[in-house]
Parts: sequence; C-alpha cells; structure tokens
Amino acid sequence: MYGARYSLFIGLSATTLAMLVGVSLGLSAAFWPKVWGKAVMLVNDILMSYPSLLLAIIIAAILGPSMTNTIITIALVCTPPFIRLTRATAMVELQREYFIASQVMGAGVLRLLFITILPNCMAPLIVQATMIFSSAILEAGAIGFLGFGVQPPDAEWGAMLGTARQYIQSNVWLAIWPGVAIFLAALSINLTGDGLRDALDPKLKQVT
Repeated sequence: MYGARYSLFIGLSATTLAMLVGVSLGLSAAFWPKVWGKAVMLVNDILMSYPSLLLAIIIAAILGPSMTNTIITIALVCTPPFIRLTRATAMVELQREYFIASQVMGAGVLRLLFITILPNCMAPLIVQATMIFSSAILEAGAIGFLGFGVQPPDAEWGAMLGTARQYIQSNVWLAIWPGVAIFLAALSINLTGDGLRDALDPKLKQVT
C-alpha cells in the first residue's frame, strides 16, 4: 500500500500529461490537415510502429533513473493513441453544422478547438484515458523492475519486484504482493474504463 503512492502517481501524471499533449496535437492536426496534420501523423505513426514497452525502456535508459524521467518516458509513449483518437474524432466534428455556424459567427481558433470541438470529443477520450492509465501503471512497473524507474529506498511496485528478485527462492512473498498490487490496480482501472464506455457511448445505451 505504501508503494501505491508512487505507482499510482506516476500512472496518473503520465496519463494526464499524455492526454494534454495528445489532445492538443490531435486537434491541431485535424484543424490544419494539409502540412501540419500530415507531419504530426507521420511522427505519430513512427512512434506507434515501435512496441510501447520497448520504446519506454529505451527512453528511460537514455534519460536516466528517476521518478520525473519515468513520468516523462511513459507520457511520451502514451501520447500517440491520444493523438490518433483525437484527430479521428475531431475530423468528424469539423463537418458538423454547429462548427460551421461557430466559424461563420467569427469564433477564434482557440475557441473553435477547445470550446466548440473538444467537449464533443471527450467521451471516447475519457475511456481512452482509463485504458492508458492502466497501461502506464504496467509500464512503470516494468521500467522500475529493470532499474530505470524510482530508485530505492523509495517504494514503487516495479522497483519492489526488482529488489525481491534475488530473494524469490527464500522469501517468495516479497515478489507476490507487489505483483498482486499491480494486477489489482490494472484490473480495477480496466473495469472502470469498461463501465465508462458503456455509460458514455450512446450506441450502447438501451432505448427506454
């Protein structure tokens, strides 16, 4: 439970940072699709072509072991899904009549992006954020297990697993409890994401 402070904080911070950057880039890529949009999606596709965990380990090894670097690493890895989803959702909303009406009324670019378009894209983004939160906890655990994350004596689930590796034959519970904590945290967040998807997706709601 003590290690949950660092693991959950890393996951939440990385997810929030990835969402802020990804949503901003995705909205701008949808609004300016020709040059800027193509450049953003090209870089995004390159990042998504690498396995996320392998890319996270490489970036963490380059930046060095610390909690701040772990948050930055996971945020960089988790940003591409937000960019792709935001751009795809915003491209649909840009064709709606309410957007055209706002444009005709003279609304500025920032107002169009963040007040007119973004609220109508939030439902899938919230669900995506819960899934990314779960993945961020798992990736933080993997980075910590390899020694690139939070360093002892600070308690973090991945670092605890890495430390317990040498005692696994004599004191196996040292490895069991951090692993169970990671499993339960990821499972509960995934179940929350499924519930939010059912609640926010109008296609899944039963007509009464």
